[in-house]
Amino acid sequence: MSLTWPWALAALLVFPALLGYRWWTRRWRRRETVRLPSIALVRAALPGRSRWRRRIPLWLFAAGLVVLATGAARPQASVPVPANSTTIMLAIDSSGSMCSTDVPPNRLTAAQQAAKEFVESQPEGARIGLVTFSGNAGLLVEPTEDKKALTAAIDALRTARGTAIGLAILASVDAIAEVNVDVPPTGVELPVGVAPGEVQADTIVVLTDGRNTQGVDPTTAAEQAAARGLRVYTIGFGTTQPSSMVCNPTQVSGDATFGDSSRFGGGGFGGRRYQNIDEPTLREVADLTGGEYYQAQDAAELSRVLRDLPSNIVLQKRDMEITGWFALAGALLVLAAVALAQWWTRPPGSSGSKP
Repeated sequence: MSLTWPWALAALLVFPALLGYRWWTRRWRRRETVRLPSIALVRAALPGRSRWRRRIPLWLFAAGLVVLATGAARPQASVPVPANSTTIMLAIDSSGSMCSTDVPPNRLTAAQQAAKEFVESQPEGARIGLVTFSGNAGLLVEPTEDKKALTAAIDALRTARGTAIGLAILASVDAIAEVNVDVPPTGVELPVGVAPGEVQADTIVVLTDGRNTQGVDPTTAAEQAAARGLRVYTIGFGTTQPSSMVCNPTQVSGDATFGDSSRFGGGGFGGRRYQNIDEPTLREVADLTGGEYYQAQDAAELSRVLRDLPSNIVLQKRDMEITGWFALAGALLVLAAVALAQWWTRPPGSSGSKP
């Protein structure tokens, strides 16, 4: 637990001041006490009141003051953030190498299927956005709860030249900034040398089978995300086995990686490709932002990684102010102290009933 206004704890000095005042008034009263020949007779005439009955209200009152003073300091506690208060940005690689058939029928088809399963498995109220990247990066679907719109956009992914991982991260940051006022967009200059921002519940998931070839360096983009408190989870997808490149005509844009899109129709188009994942960079991106790197060599592993992601994301904690709870607890303690003091010091026979 942390305190926003720790100087407000000075209010705790009120209690020792009250104790000092109580001690002084009791001492003054002793000096003015009339001496009687038989104290025993006076004590016998007074109603019995144990030492605990005198002290319990006092200590309850003291505890109430301590709690209220702590509340005045605006305490914050780390609490788990519920799933429906997060935005998850999926950034999916649509470079030409996603036509590799080492993951049947090809990497793109397997990634599309796993991404749709991920979307469908999310609880109602969870916001998901979609970014695709090849030589550039673009926002296909802004953060939304509309699962049909997301699955339709995933089905419409098309391959093209290049791999711009860094630009995909920046595009995801900007999409989150549109729905979270605590996240500045990438066009806003942040003070140099400032520590990373407070961890946000929103996260970015980057799925790629290659290395950055165009645009901003991924680590530079990761630093921008980290400065805004955004975690980036990276997934390296594909095997190390050489394989032919096959995409059906609906998976290829006019800007195909290996020439004209007509070469993709009906099967392979020459050449065999090896896995080209830049794992060190993907690990660094995840480490810089507090995320995690995963490797998935087939469709089953990719589905498992995406299925396990929400638990890792939701378990992240965020500082939230709990002043209200301290104010409520302190008020209840003070009221209990006053009520007990009044109850235990009432005159005999004043229970409210008449003979």
